[in-house]
Amino acid sequence: MTAHAPPSITGDLAHVLAQPTAALAVNVLDASSLLAAFGALGIAVVLFAETGLLIGFFLPGDSLLFTAGLLSRSGAHSGPHLDLTQVLAAAVTGALVGAQCGYVLGRRGGRALLTRSRNKRLHEGAARAEELLDRYGHARAIVLARFVPVVRTVLNPLAGALGVPPRTFAVWQTTGGLVWTAGLILAGYALGSVVPDVDRYLLPIVGLIVVLSLLPLALELLRSRRAAAAGATSPRADTD
Repeated sequence: MTAHAPPSITGDLAHVLAQPTAALAVNVLDASSLLAAFGALGIAVVLFAETGLLIGFFLPGDSLLFTAGLLSRSGAHSGPHLDLTQVLAAAVTGALVGAQCGYVLGRRGGRALLTRSRNKRLHEGAARAEELLDRYGHARAIVLARFVPVVRTVLNPLAGALGVPPRTFAVWQTTGGLVWTAGLILAGYALGSVVPDVDRYLLPIVGLIVVLSLLPLALELLRSRRAAAAGATSPRADTD
């Protein structure tokens, strides 16, 4: 006669063994996957990493915020239901604490933090961030950087390395962080409340958000190339 484990023990063991598999199944580049696995806590962690640590430049901040707002509305939808108050609190905390952490790291580590990385996108983002600081000044650059992927990751440590005054950085990173997080979350919440079955269009909407978030960086790059081309042709015009 063979012995069988009690059903409760077998079920518990299967549940425990399934946990690593579920964790491995989370796609950190997919907002819906992150929210389904970690909820509001995941928002805080992702935004902290994206705005405070250089390794988080690839994380989906914009789409995460919008999707979280979409999933916070009442009614039936395909994703997990999130509490709007918790989502807002987690997003604001992660974004503000992360940016401040990045600034402190920049003040202590300086440009060595960037030079150690060989990632091309990170160095391009640093160049754009420095351009923003030079062109718009500290206040506007810190606020605008929140809306540009990669740039919002590198501008915070760069601001610390370049000696932006701590009070100036704290005031304007708070302003930009509140507008960025609350704006995207409430936009997702409002759209989900107005458009029936908006879940069906989630992927196209998220794709549109990603394109729009990259638009300022593309326009800035185009402007820089045109300025460089104009500078290259001006000496020739002077000699004619």
